[in-house]
Amino acid sequence: MGTIRIGGAAVNQTPIDWDNNVKNILQAIQDAKNANVEILCLPELCITGYGCEDLFLTDWVCETALHYCFKIAEECSDIIVSIGLPVRLNGNTYNCACLIEDGEVKGFTAKQFLANEGVHYETRWFTAWMRNHITTFKYNDTPYPLGDVLYNVKGARIGFEICEDAWRVDRVGIRNYEKGATLILNPSASHFAFGKSSIRYDLVIGGSERFNCTYIYSNLLGNEAGRMIYDGEVLIAHRGKLVQRNDRLSFKDVNLIYVDIDIDSDIAPEVDLTHDDLQKEFEFWEATSLGLFDYMRKSHSKGFVLSLSGGADSAACAIMVAEMIRKGLKELGAEYFLEKSGMQKSFDIPALTSLSFEEQAKKITSVFLTTAYQSTVNSGDETLTSAKVLAESIGATFYNWSVNEEIENYKSTIEHIIGRKLAWETDDLALQNIQARGRAPIIWLLTNIKQALLITTSNRSEGDVGYATMDGDTAGGIAPIAGVDKDFIRSWLRWAEKNRNHTGLALVNSLAPTAELRPSDYVQTDERDLMPYSVLARIERKAIKERRSPVQVYTELIKDSTHTHNEYKYWVKKFYKLWAINQWKRERIAPSLHMDDFNVDPRSWCRFPILSGGFKRELELLDKLD
Repeated sequence: MGTIRIGGAAVNQTPIDWDNNVKNILQAIQDAKNANVEILCLPELCITGYGCEDLFLTDWVCETALHYCFKIAEECSDIIVSIGLPVRLNGNTYNCACLIEDGEVKGFTAKQFLANEGVHYETRWFTAWMRNHITTFKYNDTPYPLGDVLYNVKGARIGFEICEDAWRVDRVGIRNYEKGATLILNPSASHFAFGKSSIRYDLVIGGSERFNCTYIYSNLLGNEAGRMIYDGEVLIAHRGKLVQRNDRLSFKDVNLIYVDIDIDSDIAPEVDLTHDDLQKEFEFWEATSLGLFDYMRKSHSKGFVLSLSGGADSAACAIMVAEMIRKGLKELGAEYFLEKSGMQKSFDIPALTSLSFEEQAKKITSVFLTTAYQSTVNSGDETLTSAKVLAESIGATFYNWSVNEEIENYKSTIEHIIGRKLAWETDDLALQNIQARGRAPIIWLLTNIKQALLITTSNRSEGDVGYATMDGDTAGGIAPIAGVDKDFIRSWLRWAEKNRNHTGLALVNSLAPTAELRPSDYVQTDERDLMPYSVLARIERKAIKERRSPVQVYTELIKDSTHTHNEYKYWVKKFYKLWAINQWKRERIAPSLHMDDFNVDPRSWCRFPILSGGFKRELELLDKLD
């Protein structure tokens, strides 16, 4: 067939935001046409957005998507485009890719394998299509093939693997190969997780070799619906060789790549590929920055407010907002970044753009991020200094006030009611919690005044064991680090100080994590209250990710002689007991960004009963072990 220019594009979509979604799709098509691309692959369910959830069960969403699909087709002269959408047929919803050639809809290929583990619940909304089955689907009285459809266009035989179709052992590409497919398109909505990109490389590059074909993979981009982040990865491979890829985790609405290739030839083109850093620390920075940016702008919030304690968790959140701004400036430029943020009216753009890059970043950060150190009698000078130095280093607005008066008012009221004084010996937990809760009303007030988004600093380790005060330090509208453990947060902050030049983290990184809720003579630290964070992370992975029993977890831990058997037994028991009684807290934590290959958010990965037997029998078995 000779050389043909093929491409894939990532688009940043939002559930049922029809105007935005169609605009991005049309922009991708126009960009491709301007670049003389002849075949373009767009992501899975890009018309509706992937995260519509139960809206996929309605007739009107699917009808609206079809309407826009045919409107988009009118703009597809002189190009072949695949577009993702749901199709409703006989009371069932199918996840489909529509192929359009020169303005004409050629048919709809339906997804055969549905993702139904971890963060995915596709079987609730979609029906899996039967292999090798094709039916007729009518729209405006015109019949179209729907099902396991392949297409002959531009001298290529095009087959589809729609996201999960490629992740199974019996993947759809096997049958596409048997049917003579020379070009496989993979429109995907594959959520971000650490290290996942390298697995995709195996699927795409390995698939192109195994099926002796050219393969295009196009993923969704951005924080689409609140929790999941899509990295917008686009890959093109030819017979076992990667020939093009884009920059992941972009702030752009459309991210297009293309390559000239002879699909019938064994020879792959030589292309200089951009560098893609797969280091976990780098991915965390890039993904969280994008997740926060999209969450802020799609929720129409005017920046962020953060209770900055001087500790690791709030420091990580502050750094992420600062990094979000720097990434946006580098990729979009100040004017477009502020326009896309909806914050352009807060700045004198000509004056801003006359500043150096670092001056621009700090100026914007001062408006985008407001922080407050809220002290009590138990707060220390070191944490105040830590918070202030960090805020100044990134340019955030910083306030410092005391909440002692409010807390004392609460205490005196309840002491009058119950007829006795509160004391640490008898009321330890209550006295700790009222300090955390006493900070929430005023920080919420400031957030509302600024029409901003309040960040809560809960991490995954705290979610495991409930080491957080509900309606206190959990107050907020977004929990950006709740998907990662505390041990990683601490190591990432050291990485950021060294590799991202955040010198303001020096004092944060020198302090032992502490809630600072008890008097100083108690020498309170988080690890003293709980266990070493490295141990907590190991127990968490085995107990939650690998779903092992207390005895199985303990048996694995004692292979390491860092701690004694009794210490490991004590910590395993403590973890399971705290996990069981704190599900109600996990149910109420603000939406968190999914980062790892698992999390403890019951809305996106780990479901557990609020009321249970608390592992009573399982812990009794553990007690019987030496």
